[in-house]
Amino acid sequence: MDKFFKSVLEQDRAAIVICDLDHIIQYMNKAAIMRYEKRGGEKLIGKNLLECHNTHSQEIIIRIIDWFREDEKNNMIYTFKNEKENKDVYMVALRDENNKLIGYYEKHEYRDAETAEVYDFSKSLI
Repeated sequence: MDKFFKSVLEQDRAAIVICDLDHIIQYMNKAAIMRYEKRGGEKLIGKNLLECHNTHSQEIIIRIIDWFREDEKNNMIYTFKNEKENKDVYMVALRDENNKLIGYYEKHEYRDAETAEVYDFSKSLI
């Protein structure tokens, strides 16, 4: 089943960066590797995500992780609206089969309407 889950992540057009509770980047999908190319791209895997953020952002990330830990129902929080890219951004808790917090990722939801024609096989969307 893991190959199916990985394929879902790889096909997403939004950047997906998954971190463990020590903030170590465990996974980046293709979109994330391309998006963060100037910062190291794939070489960021294994690095501490907090090192990629300023002190204020680091404090917020740590506070969100604490909030995730407070209650197993605390699983997603809206973090900001990126006007330039017309998207909303959330942080999402990752939990194991026992609902124990194991990590987190940032979720991007783009608000632009799709421009491709329905069932247009002449071009790839990804």
